[in-house]
Amino acid sequence: MSLKVYVDRLSQPSRALLIFCKLNGIEFEEVPIDLSKGQHRSPEYEEVNPMKQVPAIVHGTFKLFESHAILRYLASAFPGVADHWYPSDLQKRAKVECVLDWHHSNLRRGSVGYIFNTVLAPAFGLPLNPQVAAEGKKILSASLATIDTYWLQKDGKFLLGNSQPSLADLSLVCEIMQLEFLDEKDRDSILSPHKNVLKWIDDVKSATAPHFDEIHTTLFKIKEMFEKQRSAGASS
Repeated sequence: MSLKVYVDRLSQPSRALLIFCKLNGIEFEEVPIDLSKGQHRSPEYEEVNPMKQVPAIVHGTFKLFESHAILRYLASAFPGVADHWYPSDLQKRAKVECVLDWHHSNLRRGSVGYIFNTVLAPAFGLPLNPQVAAEGKKILSASLATIDTYWLQKDGKFLLGNSQPSLADLSLVCEIMQLEFLDEKDRDSILSPHKNVLKWIDDVKSATAPHFDEIHTTLFKIKEMFEKQRSAGASS
C-alpha cells in the first residue's frame, strides 16, 4: 500500500514523523501543507483530516491523524522498524506511552503557547498575546525541569533510562527545536539551566543523523529570516 504523509516542516510533529519514516526506510510520498497559507483549511485537506491540522497520513485507504497515533501505527505496521522505537514488551511500551501522553499536556502546551505568542502569530495574521506567552513560558520551563530531573535517568542516554531512542525521544526533541525561532538570548535562558536536557538533545540528534538536520533545514531558514528582521528592527 502506498503511504502519503501530509506535513508542514515548520510543524514539530510533522518533522518527527518525517524523520521517523526516513530512519526506518519507510517509503512515502510527502504532501506539503502550508499552514501559513491556510492550506490545512481547504476542503481537499479536510477530506484527509477533518480536524484541519498536520500531520496526517493516508496508507492505502486508511486515514489517520494525530502525530503520536501515526507514529505508533507506523512502528507497528512496518516490520522493519527496530523494537526500541515502540517496544513489544508491554510494560516498556506503556512507559513510552506515558511520556507521549505527558508531552501533549505539558511540554507541547507550554512550547506552543510561548513560541506562537512570542514570534509566530504575526505570520498567521494574528496578534501576539503576552499573557498567553508568559503562561506558556512558565509551563515550558517546568516541563523542561521535569524532563531534566525525572524522565531522563542516569542509567541511559535517552528518556526512561533507555540506551536507544523511542518515539517519545523523537517527539519531544522535535518539540524543543521550536525554540530555535526565539532569539539566542531567550533560547539560552530557557535551556541553559537544564544540562541533562541539552546533552539528551545532542544524543538524539546524533542517533537520528543525518535525517534530523536534513528535516530541520526549513526551520533554520525561517530562523535566519527572523534574525534578520530582529537585526533590522534593532538598527532602525
